[in-house]
Amino acid sequence: MLNGFSYVSSHDLANLSFVLLHISIGHSSCDNTAETGDGYSILLELSDVDPFFDKKKILLNYGGFDVKEIVHIKSSSDSGSLQSTLNQMLQIARIIHLDEVELYFGPVGGLGFYSPRNEMEAQNFILSLIKTSLSSQVHMQAHALQDLRDAIINRIHELGTEDKVENKIDINYKCDKENCLIQWAENNGAKTRLHIAYIQGAGRGAIATEDLEVGDIAMEIPTSLIISEDLVYKSDMYQVLERIDGMSSETMSLLWSMKERHNCHSQFKIYFDTLPENFNTGLSFGVEAIMALDGTLLFEEIMQAKEHLRVQYDELFPALSNDHPDIFPPELYTWEQFLWACELWYSNSMKIMFADGKLRTCLIPFAGFLNHSLHPHIVHYGKVDPATNSLKFPLSRPCSVGEQCCLSYGNFSGSHLITFYGFLPQGDNPYDVIPLDFDVDQVDAMGDCPQSNWTTHMVRGTWLSENQNIFYYGLPSPLLDFLRSARIQMPFTKTLIKANLEVDKEVLEDLQSTFNDMVESLSDIDSFDREISSWDVKLALEFKEMQRRIVTSILTSCSTGIKLVEYELSKCKAEE
Repeated sequence: MLNGFSYVSSHDLANLSFVLLHISIGHSSCDNTAETGDGYSILLELSDVDPFFDKKKILLNYGGFDVKEIVHIKSSSDSGSLQSTLNQMLQIARIIHLDEVELYFGPVGGLGFYSPRNEMEAQNFILSLIKTSLSSQVHMQAHALQDLRDAIINRIHELGTEDKVENKIDINYKCDKENCLIQWAENNGAKTRLHIAYIQGAGRGAIATEDLEVGDIAMEIPTSLIISEDLVYKSDMYQVLERIDGMSSETMSLLWSMKERHNCHSQFKIYFDTLPENFNTGLSFGVEAIMALDGTLLFEEIMQAKEHLRVQYDELFPALSNDHPDIFPPELYTWEQFLWACELWYSNSMKIMFADGKLRTCLIPFAGFLNHSLHPHIVHYGKVDPATNSLKFPLSRPCSVGEQCCLSYGNFSGSHLITFYGFLPQGDNPYDVIPLDFDVDQVDAMGDCPQSNWTTHMVRGTWLSENQNIFYYGLPSPLLDFLRSARIQMPFTKTLIKANLEVDKEVLEDLQSTFNDMVESLSDIDSFDREISSWDVKLALEFKEMQRRIVTSILTSCSTGIKLVEYELSKCKAEE
């Protein structure tokens, strides 16, 4: 699920948007409110601790907004006025909830917004503001707010319909062990509106047993069924592990699970019985699959991760088994079993905030059947409700009966998902980026441009770009601005003059040369016979094919861009 187990630090480009929510209704007298005589006002604020505050502030200013924007809703607003107000709130909310990748690349072509993830976050953010306003009920009449709530829920439904993914259920697969786990969980206080089925191409997944709406709880798990470090503290191995310098709670939990899975009297035996013998993540790739990835970022990620885990294992074993064979039986603590446990915690653990305010890395029986999607139904699920002492999984978009209910593991690239989870998601992943490393110093000649001051640069499939025209070419503006600024010592203006066009031609030709070399290293995938290839080789080839598609799109954009520039240059020469 989430990358809760933290042996290897991964490159996660997604950043949490820091949002302060302040609601003011009618004549409320509390701070951060605005009085209106004929309706309501809602304050949308960009937090000053947001890591991209300056860039988002500029984007807000370009749209005519401030970092603290009060939106007024009149009690007498008609449908047209409410839609206009909603559009205004969405413009602000989208910018507030931008992550690093969305901020870097800008809106996705053809969508009219930054990404499905960002749009869902913005819509649910506004819905939460309206619900808070309605719950305050200072005024007896709240028809305008109710109409606004209905309008945003309709938007959420429309987005969900566009992003709906059809899944085929294999009715021949019997989920007996999984059904026993559900029954066990329900007998111990869990509540669910999902059942488990085998989904073609995805394995086991959670299916809605009824139509679920935004805000409905798909699953609720009491903390007594959550596997956390607290169980380690009660075990005999804790007194040994606590004396080891640098021993993290995550590592303790992993070592505990290696032994507990073989405990016939374990409280969680029924859970461990549902776990696979092999997780088939990138950490289990064989030699042929690794070699097939040579020259890719995934090759480096897997090799570094496996090397790091091997070093950690060797630091612990066989020393622990030699010194404490009764607590750490050597037959249960082999390298193979250690790697299995690493894959378990990487692919199934979640970071959970408990009622005591402590963040713990946990395994949650039954919740592990929720698969990842680029268009998830469940996004916010990491905090225990202190009123019920349970972990709830509320929906951020509707899920129809018989539909697979998915959540988000995080805003991860395909290479990360293969390494630690063992799959590539369906559809175009906006986080499948190729980072670029430049030897020249960063030059910022763009003044107040929202994309200035980037210290890292990247590319992704240019089919996601909104603008393929001259000076844009489907490529990210921060990258183009950086490459231009490395060539000229003055701000670049997007005007059709000879000097600007010649700079852009150089930039595009340099990028074309770089990616021509890259595409050659990805050209060997056709030499493999996929019909007889093993699972890991097939997954490696699928990743390499995706990488080739990205690189090919960049080359096409460069080539098309050079033709655009040459055409404009010919017009300039004709006018001389």
